[in-house]
Amino acid sequence: MPESKKPTLHPKNKNKGQYDLKALVKVNPDLAKYIKTNKLGIETIDFTNPIAVKLLNKSLLNHYYGIQFWKFPDTNLCPPIPGRVDYIHYMADLLGENDNITCLDIGVGASCIYPILGVSEYNWNFIASDIDRKSIATAKKIVSSNSSLKDKVDFRFQENKNQIFKGIINEDDKIDITICNPPFHASKKDAEKGSMRKVRNLTGKKLKKVQLNFSGMVDEMIYEGGEKQFIQNMIIESVNYAENCLWFSSLVSNERNLNRFYSSLEKYGAKDVKTIHMTTANKISRIVVWSFLDEKEQEEWKKK
Repeated sequence: MPESKKPTLHPKNKNKGQYDLKALVKVNPDLAKYIKTNKLGIETIDFTNPIAVKLLNKSLLNHYYGIQFWKFPDTNLCPPIPGRVDYIHYMADLLGENDNITCLDIGVGASCIYPILGVSEYNWNFIASDIDRKSIATAKKIVSSNSSLKDKVDFRFQENKNQIFKGIINEDDKIDITICNPPFHASKKDAEKGSMRKVRNLTGKKLKKVQLNFSGMVDEMIYEGGEKQFIQNMIIESVNYAENCLWFSSLVSNERNLNRFYSSLEKYGAKDVKTIHMTTANKISRIVVWSFLDEKEQEEWKKK
């Protein structure tokens, strides 16, 4: 399966290198009290503190992307901007130069992060789905409060938690790319273990127990069967929307799941499958991308 390995952040990522904390504090003074000096004498923040992490990401959105209002409950996932915008950049590379892209974000979440970044960087149009009405309401408030986002996002509520595309994609929709950061834990216990690993990676300390400090509602983090089953279901459903979408894609946290996805994509007739590796800080993730259109059909799509 074709793979493209990316050792660092995407070249277009505005968040490369050390954070410019002085500039970030200038747009968000509340961040200042969470800045500390590490053992190397470099100013940083405590990445195990969810308040500090949220303020950092809020500051990044303001400084680099002009987002003035970004407010959502602390119980919802707070997305790391560098990794999220990398996903957008690599999908933009895949799509090539195009002034009229429509992207479907599966599970937009209360933070509305992918539409924010896709509109800010490439002026994409978004369809944004979620299974939680409160998350959609919060995301709508973010969009309506930032003039650059107005009229760029079409929110659609997914009434059936067991469906991904069905009930969201309309018969006449033409979507250039679907994106998704799937729930990757199969249970609360798995989520707690993942949180412990994250703390250990950030601090070097091994903890016996940790609370789920990395905010995230159950529906955002946990799915029966975990990431493997969610993406498997997505692949199966995508067959029914082969003519509505040029590309389907999903983040993949666990590399061991890839072979299962490749087998399923072959079984269900995907004609083009790619894997893109991304690296952010000390985390490696992948994007699996597939299309049911061959090369000629893809070129015809782009001409429409």
